[in-house]
Amino acid sequence: MIHRGRGARSNHHIDPNLKQRIVDRYRTVYEGFGPTLAAEKLAELDGFPPISRETLRLWLLEAGLWRRHRRRSPYRKRREPKQHFGELLQMDGSHHPWFGPEHNRCCLMNLVDDATGISLAMLSEQETTEAAMRVLWAWIDRYGIPLALYCDLKNVYLCDREPTLEEQLQGKLPKTAFGLACEKLGIEIISAYSPQAKGRVERKHGVYQDRFVKELRLRGAKSIPEANMILQGGFIEKLNQKFAHAPLAEEDLHVRLTAHQDLRDILCFEQLRCVGHDWVVRNDNRFYQLLRGHEPLPRATGKVTVRTWLDGSVHILHRARRIEYQEFDPRVMERRKAI
Repeated sequence: MIHRGRGARSNHHIDPNLKQRIVDRYRTVYEGFGPTLAAEKLAELDGFPPISRETLRLWLLEAGLWRRHRRRSPYRKRREPKQHFGELLQMDGSHHPWFGPEHNRCCLMNLVDDATGISLAMLSEQETTEAAMRVLWAWIDRYGIPLALYCDLKNVYLCDREPTLEEQLQGKLPKTAFGLACEKLGIEIISAYSPQAKGRVERKHGVYQDRFVKELRLRGAKSIPEANMILQGGFIEKLNQKFAHAPLAEEDLHVRLTAHQDLRDILCFEQLRCVGHDWVVRNDNRFYQLLRGHEPLPRATGKVTVRTWLDGSVHILHRARRIEYQEFDPRVMERRKAI
């Protein structure tokens, strides 16, 4: 018995001319894109009819533009994710040539919620304390204060020096500027001793290194400010809509900022400095003359807190009270005396 439809075209066949145009477009614009992302961009940006990723994959295999990827990894037991949104965030920096191999590497600071996979990222030159503070600030502005952060052992997050005598007397462990800021916010820092321990943020790095690099290429972005505008202009939202999922428990464990909490005073660089006999405070090789005001000045040889905000401004406090000051350069004063 022979079916009469044998040799006839399927009712769902695709025009060969359309197939060739899609393959040619992939070859000139989207080479290196995976079939899933390429199918999305061909429909979204080029106006081609939607095609399935499997159809496009077979076309690319036939044209020699794609090859089968076989991935094998050693067995590891999977840690169950947290149940609540905001219960644990994984933080890490991804060093990568984001603007192409001809450009220098820079660092994408990435925060990923353990329960939902919701991500928030920001591009910077390096994985610095300021970069970590800025991405955490953006997360708190959007969602609130998380309960804990899962970080690696970099000196941005954890301090490896011995405690000072003053810290020993107070029973405190030494902390980095980032660790001190997290302590003020009530965020616990948990150490990850291997990349696999924070696998969710590591896998999210792979998503950004695939999709974000190609998005930057499509938009012609070549600088960090341009890249951050793309991230904040809808790229992250689309990524979260596609890959994030609902938590196992409905309760959101993020804590909202109180009225007296100012992130500028928390996410900053804080140092304890001694007041000189001439009421001069020295910090980071800069000199500040404390000025007389309505409140009495701290006594000479006393301690004041010097806070440097992320915008570069300096604020001096004594017993939670701000002190007016005037910065000066002692070298200029010495030259004037010599004249």
